[in-house]
This record gives sequence, structure tokens and C-alpha cells, in this order.
Amino acid sequence: MAYVANTLDNLVHQTAFFNLTVGNYIMIVVALVFLYLAIRHEFEPLLLVPIAFGMLLVNIYPDIMAEYGEGGAGGGLLYYFYKLDEWAILPSLIFMGVGAMTDFGPLIANPKSFLLGAAAQFGIFAAYFGAIAMGFNDKAAAAISIIGGADGPTSIFLAGKLGQTALLGPIAVAAYSYMSLVPIIQPPIMKLLTTEKERKIKMGQLRPVSKLEKILFPIVVTIVVSLILPTTAPLVGMLMLGNLFRESGVVRQLTDTASNALMYIVVIVLGTSVGATTSAEAFLNVDTLKIVALGLIAFCFGTAAGVLFGKLMCVLTKGKVNPLIGSAGVSAVPMAARVSQKVGAEADPTNFLLMHAMGPNVAGVIGTAVAAGTFMAVFGVF
Repeated sequence: MAYVANTLDNLVHQTAFFNLTVGNYIMIVVALVFLYLAIRHEFEPLLLVPIAFGMLLVNIYPDIMAEYGEGGAGGGLLYYFYKLDEWAILPSLIFMGVGAMTDFGPLIANPKSFLLGAAAQFGIFAAYFGAIAMGFNDKAAAAISIIGGADGPTSIFLAGKLGQTALLGPIAVAAYSYMSLVPIIQPPIMKLLTTEKERKIKMGQLRPVSKLEKILFPIVVTIVVSLILPTTAPLVGMLMLGNLFRESGVVRQLTDTASNALMYIVVIVLGTSVGATTSAEAFLNVDTLKIVALGLIAFCFGTAAGVLFGKLMCVLTKGKVNPLIGSAGVSAVPMAARVSQKVGAEADPTNFLLMHAMGPNVAGVIGTAVAAGTFMAVFGVF
């Protein structure tokens, strides 16, 4: 009987109930809320479902993120996934998939979109100085500030390159959370800064873009940007490689793989590993609250800067530019462009801004990568 009692006692104490802290239970509830938002309200479910599930797993079974050799054993499953984030492999592959999925034609047809994409990066630099004011060191502030571009892969890439792996979890979760909340956060800011008359502005049809232009664009951008900021090559290079697959027309299999199978495999691995960095010990602290607040401020500033620059372009072009497309200068592709379309359509159902907004949206992806490369160059990181 004593043997049976000891066996049952050991089994009971091996359950998670005896090992979890209050913080773990809080994070489990947060994970369930994220799953609810992703499944019930479809807030960027491709990102939020794996992130939330990774968060759930690590707070029930922390050893799933155990480092190799920790306790004399091999690493946990999601630890190996996470190393691919830390080494900047997965963020770069995500960029290749985005390039293969995205039509750069609107940006090529309207190069002024680059200015709107650049304006929306103001939030990044506002967050950088805000993070320093809150007590973060230079590199940590730079890693946090990229959240303002609403670009999860770039946030992960820069945090890894700058050695801020301790903050990678909160930074990545904040970045992806704000990406998924674009349809909620942006519209009030857009409506506050524009008049109904401005929101009703109809933009002229974009000029046709030739196949040659679409092929040359990724090649030229890669050469120019990489020569000026070589540190951007992993992100910008992969983005443009994916787009070259798409536009060349001779590697359809590679295009399909990069934009579908490979993209979704990477999203699963990256999402679950990012979620798994949010153990209660790592996530429930004052620095995390600061990061979440700074990310929201940065994102709001970036959206506002894009809209305000759009208003300036509207004045300079005598009403030919709808300021709403400036909000798409953040990097959440194509969600931010869809929000520009939605807000414009609310003012006038016959107003179609989606393709015009895709120009700043693509420019924002490039702009955020350039901002990350600039920080790396400043800190001498390669």
C-alpha cells in the first residue's frame, strides 16, 4: 500500500498544478484572451493563434523553452524554434514570403509614396527617445522603437542583432499585437486628423507599370539600399528576392513555395516561439509594461505622422492626394492599406483607395528595414 500511495503522490506532484505560479495563471488567461480575439474576432489570426498558443504552452510547461544543457538535458522543443528567431533566420524568410505575395506596382507607379512611408517611420524615432527617457539603454531603446513600424519580423531581427534577447519576447508580442489591432487603433487617429471632405477625395487611376519596371525595381532597390546600408541586406534583400520570384515569371514554383508553404511554415514556427518567450517570469515586470506603452505611443505617432504628411501632400498637389493613404506607411502589409480603404469608403462608398494605399504600405516595409539597418550601423553591429 505504501508503494501505491507513493506512486500516486509522485504522479499528483508531477502535474502542472503543483508547479505553476500566480503569474503563470495570469499569462494563461492572457493567452486565452488572445485566442478569443484571433478566433472570434479574427484579429490577424495567422499571427495571433500561434503566438497565443506558444504563450499557453510555456506557462503550463516552462521546460518547453529550456536551453540546451540546462539541467544536464537537451533543450526544449520551442527553444530550438526560438534560436531561429535569435539568429534572424525566420524574420528574413518572412520578408521573402511578403515580397513574393506583394505587388510593388503601386509604389513604382507613384514614387511619392516613398515619402509617406518615410513619414510614418517618425514613430520609431519618437519611441527611441521615449525609451531612453524611461531608462532603457541605447540598444534596448532602438530594439523597442521598431515596434512603431508595426513590423514584427523587423522587431525580432533588430532585437536579436543588438543582443536584446531578454526583451525579445515583450517586443515581439507588442509588435505583433499592434499589427493585429491595426483596424482598431488607426481609424480614430485617421478621423481625428482629417476632415470629411479630405476623406472623400478620390485619387486618379495609377499609371500602368511595365513588366520591365517590375523586374528592375527589386534589383535596383537591393543594390542601392545595400550599398548605402549593408546591414539591411538580410531583410531588404530577402524582400526583393521574393518579389523578383513573383515578377520574373520564370520561377512560378519558387513564388508559390515562398508565398504559401514556406511562408506558413515560418509563421507557425516564429509565432509559437515568440509566444513561448512570454513566461510569467520574463513577461510580468515593469519593463514589459513600459515596452507595451512605448509600442502603442510609437504606433500612434507613426500613423499620425503618415496622415499629417498626407495632408501636406494633399495641399501641395491641390487636392489630388487623399491623406488617409499616409496611415498605410506603417509596415503592416496589407492590413494598413485595407484600413485606409475602409475609412475612405465610410466617407464615400464609391471611393477606392486600396491600390493607392499599397504604395505607402510597401514603402513602409522598406522604411522600417532601413530604420533597423540605420540603428545597426550606428551601434557598429553587422
